[in-house]
Amino acid sequence: MTADSDDDRSVQISCPLPVTQYANVLVAHGGGGRLMHDLLRKVFLPAFANDLLGQGHDATVFGVADATRLAFTTDSYVVRPLFFPGGDIGRLAVYGTVNDLAMAGARPLYLSAGFILEEGLAIESLWRIVQSMASAAALCGVQIVTGDTKVVDRGKGDGVFINTSGVGVVEHQLQIGPRSVREGDVVITNGDIGRHGIAILAVREGLEFETTIESDLMPLARQVLALLEAGIEVHCLRDMTRGGMASALNEIAESARVAVTVEERLIPCRDDVRAACEILGFDPLHVANEGRFLAFVPAAQADLALSVLAREMSDSVPAIVGRVTGSGEAGVVLKTILGPNRVLDMLSGEQLPRIC
Repeated sequence: MTADSDDDRSVQISCPLPVTQYANVLVAHGGGGRLMHDLLRKVFLPAFANDLLGQGHDATVFGVADATRLAFTTDSYVVRPLFFPGGDIGRLAVYGTVNDLAMAGARPLYLSAGFILEEGLAIESLWRIVQSMASAAALCGVQIVTGDTKVVDRGKGDGVFINTSGVGVVEHQLQIGPRSVREGDVVITNGDIGRHGIAILAVREGLEFETTIESDLMPLARQVLALLEAGIEVHCLRDMTRGGMASALNEIAESARVAVTVEERLIPCRDDVRAACEILGFDPLHVANEGRFLAFVPAAQADLALSVLAREMSDSVPAIVGRVTGSGEAGVVLKTILGPNRVLDMLSGEQLPRIC
């Protein structure tokens, strides 16, 4: 083959296989930890690179012809079991997509719903899931306006998988995202952490605790819109789903190139959840949530933000958990209850698969 042959040139311009230490996809690649982020960074982001994708947020915000700004997001749900204390896969699919739109500061409007059904799924179970989605959508003030249904062979789909996409309208001029985070910002959580992951694990593995731990699953748009209506200059929002608080903080710190310090004693976590984590060897900071988010706001508005969130929360109390302490070098540091500081990193994989 000559150096200037067509075949040779086609080889030279083709995209190389990404360099990775794993030859095959692992369950942990979908867990929200370091492996998932490496997969995104090495496989998907280079292939699909564009300015909108580069926003690096839960939803992409873009303008349309009349200067209206819209937010668009998509997500897939593969939770096992399909029904769990505090929720089910249908409600999770609606709330999860609504929450991703809310993290962009958008008012959710419309959803799509795609169903992958496994042959043998009980119609009664499907009916319960669909009814749950309908009631969740009504509660959130959104409409499910389009969808798709496919059926796969028995044993190939684990009952049902759901994909939802959502569109919302951005009614303010703020640029909410990691790039807006500034040194001095205060980090607020809207409530206690770790309940969703422990609730899923307990029912999946047949574990019994003194109290029934229910998922924290809830829609977050009303809370976010309340912050915006109160005039809070929200810099960044991130829901703490797969990978928990630790992954959410690291994602923002890496994207914004900032240093964040959080204090363990300030992070709310229920005693039963903390005890369950200790028994099971989990760190609550890495356990998934479905109704909790982080807000990065100016220090001067932190108390107002807390009071606004407290009015909207019925099952927990919001708290300031940390601050942005520097810029230029990304990282998250945890001030432990015992005194020493430690680096708070993402897990390489995940503690518990199939939780959302």
